[in-house]
Amino acid sequence: MQLKAKLFRTINAAPLSTSIHRPFTTTNNRAAEQSCLALLQNCDCLPKLVQVPAHILKLGLRNNPLVLTKFASTSSDLDAIDYASAFVFSSDADTRLYDAFLFNTIIRAYAQTSHSKHNAVYYYKLMLEYGVLPNKFTYPFVLKACAGLGTLNLGKQVHGWVLKIGFDTDLHVQNTTVHMYCCCGGGIEFARMLFDEMPKLDSVSWSAMIGGYARLGMSTDAVGLFRKMQISGVRPDEITMVSVLSACTDLGALELGKWVESYIEKEKVQKSVELCNALIDMFAKCGDVDKALRLFRNMSVRTIVSWTSVIVGMAVHGRGLEAVSLFEEMKGSEIAPDDVALIGLLSACSHSGLVEEGRKYFNSMTREFSIVPKIEHYGCMVDLFSRAGLVKEALEFVQKMPIEPNPIIWRTLITACRAHGKLNLGESIVKQLIRNDPMRESNYVLLSNIYAKMLQWEKKTKIREVMGQKGMRKIPGSTMIELDNEIYEFVAGDKTHNRYQEIYEMVDEMGKKIKRAGYVPITSNVLLDINEEDKEDALNRHSEKLAIAFALLKTPPGTPIRIVKNLRVCGDCHSATKFISKIYNRVITVRDRNRFHHFSNGLCSCKDFWGLQKLELHVDCLNGAKPGVTQVWFFLHQALLSPTIIISKVSSSHAT
Repeated sequence: MQLKAKLFRTINAAPLSTSIHRPFTTTNNRAAEQSCLALLQNCDCLPKLVQVPAHILKLGLRNNPLVLTKFASTSSDLDAIDYASAFVFSSDADTRLYDAFLFNTIIRAYAQTSHSKHNAVYYYKLMLEYGVLPNKFTYPFVLKACAGLGTLNLGKQVHGWVLKIGFDTDLHVQNTTVHMYCCCGGGIEFARMLFDEMPKLDSVSWSAMIGGYARLGMSTDAVGLFRKMQISGVRPDEITMVSVLSACTDLGALELGKWVESYIEKEKVQKSVELCNALIDMFAKCGDVDKALRLFRNMSVRTIVSWTSVIVGMAVHGRGLEAVSLFEEMKGSEIAPDDVALIGLLSACSHSGLVEEGRKYFNSMTREFSIVPKIEHYGCMVDLFSRAGLVKEALEFVQKMPIEPNPIIWRTLITACRAHGKLNLGESIVKQLIRNDPMRESNYVLLSNIYAKMLQWEKKTKIREVMGQKGMRKIPGSTMIELDNEIYEFVAGDKTHNRYQEIYEMVDEMGKKIKRAGYVPITSNVLLDINEEDKEDALNRHSEKLAIAFALLKTPPGTPIRIVKNLRVCGDCHSATKFISKIYNRVITVRDRNRFHHFSNGLCSCKDFWGLQKLELHVDCLNGAKPGVTQVWFFLHQALLSPTIIISKVSSSHAT
């Protein structure tokens, strides 16, 4: 910043007297141009750049568009475009000779910045004011700036200028316009309309539209459009495939992701580092983290993104010790950890209950890596303490934070309070959240659930009524499953599927079999004021169970089952899925909002560390029924295998 300030002072102090502008012949002019261009060609640092304006003035090239264009381009390469534009458009400049190439260079430079994209639009408007006619290269730069700003109305204005001036038939301009609309809130439909009207589509056109869908989470549309691209005969490039893999990742569609990988191999799509990273991320987040690790090991060049992807992959699969090992390996390489890698590492510690390791790495961030913890790092620590049942420590940690906790941290703490019986504390925190942000529906859902836990049904009902009055609704739980190259989605109580009667019959069969094996419904997960029988029926209609039942109907015995839940899997479905995996001899992989659960032979890979379980096995929880020996032994077996399960009460009269 000090050097840039010095550059501006140099411009302001430079002598601008016309006496230094000596008359030149055409030959001398050309020689002066070449001298200045050569000087700029060798200009590779800011101290050299600061000397150039004096040469330009001395040689009489103050208004030479060729020299000024090269000066602006060089300044942009050195991240000093503000310096160049201040010189080019200073008050004494004679802009009558300025041309489109000079303006395009400055507009492009600002469009490429992360903080000054609005200046690209400013200089475009200035270009029009000066009467300089834009060319077909101008608009892709301006539209790129609009995409970065994400302002739909501004993008529409620029699109209007494109139509008025007549560059709307240029393919490059069309592609950038599609990209611009995809990046502006509410613009995706305009992008698709323009895309559908384009007479010619190249790989960039398809990539822009597919990428737009993928970024917005419209993954089904992205995959569908990619299939149309294949039919059209346009060969995709690595940029297209990165977007398609992102869509597969979002859907949790492992089989589709495998097909995309084979397609990349078959079509010999260039495997850039970015594409390899996308493959690693896809396999890790679609359930095959071992394949992700193999791809990572086979990479000849690894970036920080490569390391972070595989560390995060281990984290969401609950393989915290392996994530820690990979992080230590990264430290030994030439790749320096960044703040994102540390978020992945702390998340791995959280999912695996590595409290002391998490403390150690958090405390070493500033000392060892010179990284100041951000709100996300603090959030990981609150999550770490909360999952481990250390609610008091989590609260003390939040109170000592040097930065203001965000709502996500408070909601994490509230969830911990609810899970561990600190309901009054949770109620007071969530009420404060509602006062601070009265229009966020998740806050009301949290308070409603706390009242249900406290059996205060009237207060729960009132909260739901308030949500209705404010036009709020709870995000419904849904589960997706990929079978035979199709993706099916279920919601609780779903009857839209054409085989729903068979699915419900299978759900009933599952329920009977797992009960005989010792499964006890966790009816406390049903936050409704209804009788126990109705609660059990509500649990049986959860979307996870419907998806698993559908998979049992559609696949041969022994076939692995993979499902994706948009919310956190509930405690009852977690318990039921363990029984289902054993009774039906299936490996069942569940990806929920937080992590993966791999169920096999009655056990889960998370060792029940997805949330502290406080289980009570006594007459009341069984509606007065005497628990059988199988139920008691299964409960004790789970308690021994799951260090986070607390045996609260086992009646000795029934445990014989």
